[in-house]
Amino acid sequence: MFSPCKRILGPRIAWGRTTVVTTRYQSTHARPATTSELPPPERSVQAPRLSALKSAKPFSNFLTDTFNRQHDYLRISVTERCNLRCLYCMPEEGIDLSPSAKLLTSPEILYLSSLFVSQGVTKIRLTGGEPTVRKDIVPLMQDIGKLRQNGLRELCLTTNGISLHRKLDPMVEAGLTGVNLSLDTLDPFQFQIMTRRKGFDAVMKSIDRILEMNEVGAGIKLKINCVVMRGMNDREILPFVELGREKPIEVRFIEYMPFDGNKWNQGKMFPYQEMLAVIREKYPTFEKVADHKNDTSKTYRVPGFEGRVGFITSMTHNFCGTCNRLRITSDGNLKVCLFGNSEVSLRDIIRKENNGAPIDVDAMNNLQLLETVQRAAHLSDNGELMNEREREILDIIGMAVKRKKAKHAGMEELKDMKNRPMILIGG
Repeated sequence: MFSPCKRILGPRIAWGRTTVVTTRYQSTHARPATTSELPPPERSVQAPRLSALKSAKPFSNFLTDTFNRQHDYLRISVTERCNLRCLYCMPEEGIDLSPSAKLLTSPEILYLSSLFVSQGVTKIRLTGGEPTVRKDIVPLMQDIGKLRQNGLRELCLTTNGISLHRKLDPMVEAGLTGVNLSLDTLDPFQFQIMTRRKGFDAVMKSIDRILEMNEVGAGIKLKINCVVMRGMNDREILPFVELGREKPIEVRFIEYMPFDGNKWNQGKMFPYQEMLAVIREKYPTFEKVADHKNDTSKTYRVPGFEGRVGFITSMTHNFCGTCNRLRITSDGNLKVCLFGNSEVSLRDIIRKENNGAPIDVDAMNNLQLLETVQRAAHLSDNGELMNEREREILDIIGMAVKRKKAKHAGMEELKDMKNRPMILIGG
């Protein structure tokens, strides 16, 4: 079970991929210390900073595109399966699931996670389908969580929350730092219409559990993602905003986006500016707050409310200029853009030395995947990567990243562009 702990170290000063922990000391001597006995005030800080700056290395060229966007955020879909059938995500007729042999194994996911972290990725998000339906999701998170010693800072999950409350405690112990929870209505009956399944109470139980754990120090960043569809749930914008009146919840409203099988049309799309107008009609002081450089949402707040409100405006105002995200699908394809239909298989390259067969734990150990991926973080004297396997994979990744466009297509082009259903891309 999760148990809170108190920090006993001093403030942390982060430089590059090095974290310096400072500690305050108090003299126990009766006499005051003389000036000659004390180091210059800045010396204890400057020395670690100088050391960190000297040891810092430039961000990986493989993960930097031609627009100098540095991709330090990786989203990995761990399953195609889901226990809901949301209107905007899953085609009404369902999907044909890939044979299990075509999907990434846990050792392959761990290997790719390790490889990307070795190149500077600091945030990994596990998605689906619905990641909590994967039987070994907790052990997988435990293994990925160990990459914190190699530079990983955030391990996050995108989930519908149906099963989350049953697995949340061991996930937090594994290193879970953030949850994006998809919830498009606060009406149990409407929930069944939009998801084609029951489960509203289970979702609310997961939200309550996260809030309970945060009260005792879990520190889970909770964001509720709501896809707004005109005539379906647009009347619930204000109730969602009011979730944050007394609770530290960030609700993010997402413009309805076109994917294969979701019957998108512009008439159903409720744009961000209209959402803003709805909120300001009741809360005229609704105000913008500062966003971080790579945020996908525009963040606002109602003064006096505990929570915040974000808008993900992919359709009306893209945020491509600061995009730092890459995606790996559950069948092992790298997608450099959510709305792009260009993909490259990483799975096939990984399996090449295993005669094309899925890599299990034994094969991972025999091929020394985790050992050689650590060497990929260092360059030899002549600038070549030490291992041919990692060099080939990183070259493929680098070429895909370099092909990433300045921005995705506009609304008119996207609605006619062939792409996977959202459930096969990963939320």
